[in-house]
Amino acid sequence: MTWRFALVLEPAASDDAREDFAAGFREIDPSAPALSVGELSTQRGDGIFESIGVVNGHAQEVAAHLERLAHSAALCDLPTPNLEQWRQAVTVAAAHCPADGEGVIKLILSRGVEHGPAPTAWVTAAQAPDNTVVRERGVRIVTLDRGYGIDTPARAPWLLLGAKTLSYAVNMAAIREAKRRGADDAVFVSSDGFVLEAPTASLVLRIGGRFVTPAPNGGILHGTTQLSLFEHLAVQGRETAYETVPVSALAEADAAWLLSSVRLAAPISAIDGVAVAVDRELTASFNEYLLSPRT
Repeated sequence: MTWRFALVLEPAASDDAREDFAAGFREIDPSAPALSVGELSTQRGDGIFESIGVVNGHAQEVAAHLERLAHSAALCDLPTPNLEQWRQAVTVAAAHCPADGEGVIKLILSRGVEHGPAPTAWVTAAQAPDNTVVRERGVRIVTLDRGYGIDTPARAPWLLLGAKTLSYAVNMAAIREAKRRGADDAVFVSSDGFVLEAPTASLVLRIGGRFVTPAPNGGILHGTTQLSLFEHLAVQGRETAYETVPVSALAEADAAWLLSSVRLAAPISAIDGVAVAVDRELTASFNEYLLSPRT
């Protein structure tokens, strides 16, 4: 049985120069119309979002997601979010999630209605897809040119390449292209030959006993799940690193994973049509940790 829940956050009725949100939100019918036709999130994708995994009623890594929401807001010149209000909204949404199973809470902050007085913000909760098979069997990926060099984000910050924006048309097009090529997902690479990230996930490689992820300086979204896993690996005494990773490293890796808040750790089973080894035991241990309560 599927389920959904939604809240709208109320804007401050004050002269606060930041146009912060005051503590307050109201529940809405998730199946009913809720946005104005002038809403810029739908007209232009002008907004940001976060997806928080929920396991057995527990919202995972809430602090990290809220920090990233604030970072994206700053990059996009959106009003500074009132993080305590968002935190309270997440708590309410999580309380409406079943005590057993997995869900996803989404936080959306839009620039609002064109020429309107305030931004628009809402929180939804819904049942997550069943990712059991993909966590066990893995995903086949293809590499796709992202269309810019590794130094482009530093030279052109207005491209918002490090923000988690609502403008996901390119990301979805990349996944469709991957499926046209007989794969399940994609990994973006820069035009000058460096590995970036997947359209909706971070990439982690195991190379010679070290766990490596592309450094978040090429317009890469810093993954909350990847950060959490690296902390877990460090506690175990394993070496982790952020590096500028050439495309050639994909073929040299002992194993590789895509990491995201809802899918968690999905091992990569093939790259550009070439099968690669899947460490099922290690993957199972990753997901056991990622399914445990994490704050």
